[in-house]
Amino acid sequence: MNLLTRHIGREIYVSIALVFFALTMLFAFMDLIHELGEMGQGQYHLGYVLLFVVLIIPGHIYGLFPVAVLLGTIVALVQMSANSELTVYRSSGASVWQMVGALFKIGLPLVILSFVMSEFIAPPSERMAQQLRLKAHNAQISLKEFRSGVWVKDERSFVNVKNVMPDTSLLNINIYRFDEAYHLQAIINAKRANFIEAGRWQLEEVRETRFGKEGVTINSQTRQEWSSALNPDIFSVLLVVPDQMSAFDLYQYTEHLKDNHQKSARYEIAMWNKLVYPLAVLVMMLLALPFASYHRRAGGSSAMIFMGIVLGLVFHFVGQLFASLGALNDWQPFISATAITTLFLLLGTMMLWWTERR
Repeated sequence: MNLLTRHIGREIYVSIALVFFALTMLFAFMDLIHELGEMGQGQYHLGYVLLFVVLIIPGHIYGLFPVAVLLGTIVALVQMSANSELTVYRSSGASVWQMVGALFKIGLPLVILSFVMSEFIAPPSERMAQQLRLKAHNAQISLKEFRSGVWVKDERSFVNVKNVMPDTSLLNINIYRFDEAYHLQAIINAKRANFIEAGRWQLEEVRETRFGKEGVTINSQTRQEWSSALNPDIFSVLLVVPDQMSAFDLYQYTEHLKDNHQKSARYEIAMWNKLVYPLAVLVMMLLALPFASYHRRAGGSSAMIFMGIVLGLVFHFVGQLFASLGALNDWQPFISATAITTLFLLLGTMMLWWTERR
């Protein structure tokens, strides 16, 4: 059985690598065409364009993992079936569940690689790409949650930030402080805020308006320290969409939203997606196994590969649809994130059972 696992693993890994190469090159070419349309704006020359395209490739690799594994496994198994190798293995006593076990052993390194890509490689690479692009355009991020910018609740204060720079320093900040009864105590306006350390920011060009029993007082300062639970990691969420963040960063941000009694469904769904998505690699390998039997009985590998492409696209886009519907309708985040993977697991199991029964 170990010999069988090694041989099938070698064939599958080679096929998956070829599929990854083809899909990654396709997506990179499409990104390059898109970015060439913006070349010449500011300092965004060809070198920056090529570097940007390279930096977002890890995100594509992570997103394509289940699709590439499904197609690569189908290609490998169909080819082995055409060469009667799988027939020899089954005739020698290998059961279908032994084949499933072999595929799961082969898939475990891919699961680990997918998780590493999602947590440690793709998010910082995506963030570097976006910062590179913004700096090359001589631009800053204009937050559009509202016309007035982004609003964040920080204990008994409400913070309005108009702009976040690529280094996560803040521009044009308004801080509205309230007492325990939520009576307005002060409004602090600052041109810029720079992070010092945990819990401390440095405000620049500050104008503070206080509301007291004696009336309204206005005080202006060049610099003022601001104590806040907010940190650059929270604001960096605004630089990268939730699907391209790490599960750890998403967990931190959802906890911050919950602590401030704000909606967190979108980020919770993205967090569970990050944790469940690598396991979809095993589901795709299970789903690919029945295709070898279909090929043997029906003939033609092109139809099997086409069906694999369709299933991969359905998994990718229906999964995104479930996540979006879950965020809109306040569905339970875990169910929204795992529904499509569970459905495909059931589909693969049913296909395998039906194939063996025949």
